[in-house]
Amino acid sequence: MYGISPLGWVHTLGSLPAIPVAAYMFARHGRIVPRSIPGKVYFCAMVIGATSLFLFAHEPVSYGIAIATLLLLFAGYNAWRFPRLGRALTYAETICLSLTAFLLMLPTVSETLRRVPDGHPIAADLKSPILLEAQALLLVLFIAGISAQVIFLRRQGRALTSSGRS
Repeated sequence: MYGISPLGWVHTLGSLPAIPVAAYMFARHGRIVPRSIPGKVYFCAMVIGATSLFLFAHEPVSYGIAIATLLLLFAGYNAWRFPRLGRALTYAETICLSLTAFLLMLPTVSETLRRVPDGHPIAADLKSPILLEAQALLLVLFIAGISAQVIFLRRQGRALTSSGRS
């Protein structure tokens, strides 16, 4: 079904929970919160998705996305170990983990458009205009999302600083 191998299904079903969990955390907290139950689910699903990709990926870019995802994931989940970063710690954590969500959605959208509906996909290949437009939209949403997160974190930091002075 959909031309997906058994390993592909393990990859797909293993990483699939990361999408609604990330959406929930973005809606609820404005960012991925690593030290929470949804954050732990996100981490596990992302590790399963990124590592399982090495077993069957055909495109060199797939390996690059998987490696970048793992590096950013571990950087984001371990940023707290570097208290010398100070206030930049939350920014680094937020940006790294938001990048992992972007790197999750980029191939998700690409593969979905290239496989659905079964037998007559919406996008015929990687150069399909609708696929390129969808990828561009994801990039615009990512840039807007990161900008909103940075503004929110900056305002939150100012509020904490001003309330501490009173």
